Amino acid sequence: MAILSDHEEPQQKQQTPTSPSSFSFNTVLDPSNPLGFLDSALNFLSQKSNVLKNDVSPLVKEFKKRIRAEEDSKKAEEKIRAEKKKREEEKKRMRVPNKGNGLDMESHSWAQTLQEVTITVHVPPGTKSKDVVCEIKRKSVKVGLRGHSPILDGELFETIKIDDCIWNLEDQKTVSVLLTKCDRMNWWKSLLKGGPEIDIQKAEPEPSRLSDLDPEIRSTVEKMMFDQQQEQLGLPTSKEIENESLLKLFMAQNPNFSNKNPNIDFSNMNMK
Repeated sequence: MAILSDHEEPQQKQQTPTSPSSFSFNTVLDPSNPLGFLDSALNFLSQKSNVLKNDVSPLVKEFKKRIRAEEDSKKAEEKIRAEKKKREEEKKRMRVPNKGNGLDMESHSWAQTLQEVTITVHVPPGTKSKDVVCEIKRKSVKVGLRGHSPILDGELFETIKIDDCIWNLEDQKTVSVLLTKCDRMNWWKSLLKGGPEIDIQKAEPEPSRLSDLDPEIRSTVEKMMFDQQQEQLGLPTSKEIENESLLKLFMAQNPNFSNKNPNIDFSNMNMK
């Protein structure tokens, strides 16, 4: 803290009636609140002088504006640093996924592919199916035994397709739950919202065969593979082959047409 003070010099001669008056200005400069010091100074000047009524006022306003801009800039930098630190801490909390791209917990474990999530819940040996409580909803799941607190209960990380989900009791000691994802293109960070998260950057998809894919996805993948191979061999792609076939058909139907643009795209033309 700094204390600034303007004070009168010891007078060696008595002030004459025509001499200008002098005033003392005492205030405390708080580095964390420079505007407070400035406001005090301006209040003092406004009371003891007419200087603020002249051209100095715009300069003072500009000065205050710059101070506020600097304070806003510091706050923005602090916010960025805080967010960066938060991301780093969240990354440290992320766990390495198990071999099934999920996590092994004390009472259960879960694994996933891009299409499905499998939950394995441990129950006492000798458990019968009628003793199992398994409720599967679009956004939640509950697994446990009748008359006892749920072993697993919470909101799922993402939504699922209820009609494509099943559960069964294996060897009277394990409840296996199969969930089908609605979004079949992304990994789940956790089984339940708010639960332990995995580092999805370390998730490893299983090798898949074209025969395992949906017909529409399979057709797209096969077309991409064909085009890639054609480009490597310097041969026409599927699009270019399609355009060439359409051009031949168009020319056959319109013999008097002169095609001045060999690169014209006929894919959107209606050929009857």
